[in-house]
Amino acid sequence: MTEDQIVGTLLELEVGPVAHGGHCVARYEGQVVFVRHALPGELVHARVTEQTTKYLRADAVQVLTPSPQRIEPPCPYAGPGRCGGCDFQHANIVEQRRLKATVVSDTLRRIGGIERAIVMESPGDDGLGWRTRMRYAVVDGRPGMRAHRSHDLVMIDKCLIAHPGTPDVLHEQWPDASSVKAVVSSEGKTAVLTDDNSGGRVVEVVRNRRFRVEANGFWQAHPAAPETLVDAVLAGLEPRSGETALDLYSGVGLFAAFLAEAGCAVLAVEGSKDAVKNARRNLHDLPAVTLEAGDVAKVLNNAAGQGLEAVDLVVLDPPRTGAGKDVVRRIAALSPRRIAYVACDPAALARDLKTFGGLGYGVSSLRAFDLFGMTHHIECVAVLEPRPA
Repeated sequence: MTEDQIVGTLLELEVGPVAHGGHCVARYEGQVVFVRHALPGELVHARVTEQTTKYLRADAVQVLTPSPQRIEPPCPYAGPGRCGGCDFQHANIVEQRRLKATVVSDTLRRIGGIERAIVMESPGDDGLGWRTRMRYAVVDGRPGMRAHRSHDLVMIDKCLIAHPGTPDVLHEQWPDASSVKAVVSSEGKTAVLTDDNSGGRVVEVVRNRRFRVEANGFWQAHPAAPETLVDAVLAGLEPRSGETALDLYSGVGLFAAFLAEAGCAVLAVEGSKDAVKNARRNLHDLPAVTLEAGDVAKVLNNAAGQGLEAVDLVVLDPPRTGAGKDVVRRIAALSPRRIAYVACDPAALARDLKTFGGLGYGVSSLRAFDLFGMTHHIECVAVLEPRPA
């Protein structure tokens, strides 16, 4: 069939394993089909939504043989052609976490050549009411959510994964805006911004330490995420007083603060000037922290030229695309005794871990956290150590 003929076609598919991205894999006449709103083992009727030279995308619009793990989505806006914000509302929360653990272990094996069984750790919630930073699209003054892989606006009156403390912006008009963001901090303070405008700040509290953050800047969206990740990083690194540490992609200073409190001298590197400005305020009482604004790869190369030859510990929390080979090589050249890699994308993590492996660093532990309930997103903390010669 041509593209015009196949898109919109209804296919009967036996659904196979879950894959990264919020869908499962099926096959039609030998071609891979990525199916949303389905679960492994189901027989479904799926409508093709997109065709590429390598695969099809489709939505399961009728379930002929349901999985025992299937439930009725709690949100009325979840489903084919509706809001694209959630991926797994049709699975119970235990199954969601099992699927995500499978994605991590399969991705590590396929891309990184790493065999590791993964158990998804839970923040203790039911996957709803956690998102403290909500962004809504606005069309003709009306806010809503985008459909999956579409600019179409889905009108909603409530988002079930939004934290109940976020401001209600859905029942207001937003003329001349293309987006509106609603934020609530751990202190209960709120902010509303339109079109990515800056100007608002909130204060977040982790382990009784206060962090000033731009309302439109980066901060973990789940209330439990910052402390969960700090605990995992510190448990993995086991910092000792007097050690030197690098905090790469350091944001507003979350990991640098607690490494310094543990007695380490820390060089923190961050590319966002606003984040560094806030970090200076957040860490003003910690003289052992040195802040550097700039591209991580360039700063590491400059530091090498200025005599930085070795460190004891490294923590890195790169963007979704990962750290990349240049940064990984520079880290390994510093011969840290341990590295904590915080990752939001398992594929990027697997690529970088493979590079580390070629440079003599093996994975001593890897933990995965379900800090994005109902979605396919995952947070991982991998701890690496030099392999014996």
